[in-house]
Amino acid sequence: MHALKSIAVAFSMFSAVPMPQFAWDEDALRHMLVAFPLVGLLVGVLMWCCASLCILWSLPHQITGLLLTALPLFVTGGIHLDGFSDTWDALGSRREPERMRQILKDPHVGTFGVMHLVLLLLASFVLWTELAGTWNSVGAPQSTTPGLGLLQSMSLVLSFVLSRSLSGLSVATFPLTPGDGLARSFASSADKKAVCLGCAAIAIASSAAMVVCGSWTMVVAAAGVFAWYRFVVVRRFSGLSGDLCGWFVQTSELWMLAALWLTQTVG
Repeated sequence: MHALKSIAVAFSMFSAVPMPQFAWDEDALRHMLVAFPLVGLLVGVLMWCCASLCILWSLPHQITGLLLTALPLFVTGGIHLDGFSDTWDALGSRREPERMRQILKDPHVGTFGVMHLVLLLLASFVLWTELAGTWNSVGAPQSTTPGLGLLQSMSLVLSFVLSRSLSGLSVATFPLTPGDGLARSFASSADKKAVCLGCAAIAIASSAAMVVCGSWTMVVAAAGVFAWYRFVVVRRFSGLSGDLCGWFVQTSELWMLAALWLTQTVG
């Protein structure tokens, strides 16, 4: 029952999927971050299904790219995009950490946030469109059953799991910003030892599976963004907030997507 409550709260918080309503008490939040990667698993599986259907129906690459760009936003309700744009507004200000934390709390979206949000969506669209072309050429023959290869499918699905397991790990291990906030609330209610062990185990298992699948470049991309993420949290903001978590999820997934495109195109 405790596990089901944690899973339901994780999906209620980080997705638009209808869930049974539970009280957000300490019991439900204790292991909620360990369940966070399950949201990524759902996103990844739906992305694989969408990509496979697009190939099966021989949809134009641009339509496939548009669908794959939009699908994660509808599944998650765009929750991570808010943190992504707010973080870039703060980073673009080049102010002291205290002032940058104030910008994060501003409900309005500024120039830097809009600019990077547009670039994120455009880059995602272009990469998914380009990948659609490689899938049609290297997938199963059209005379049999067209679709993604097994290794491609696993790497695609696990990238969404890896980003969220690393995000959950950061909440339990990174220094937090002063005051109130979602990240501090989740961290204070979490069983940090269980979250660290659970999220680390999921991240290691996902990374190992992606390496076996030949997508080691995606793991390198995720590790590089995670190192940059910690630098930004510690040096630029003097602590972690919920917005920065969302920024990391979106940024790491974009770079892993670029690495997947590189692997399919060059490898």
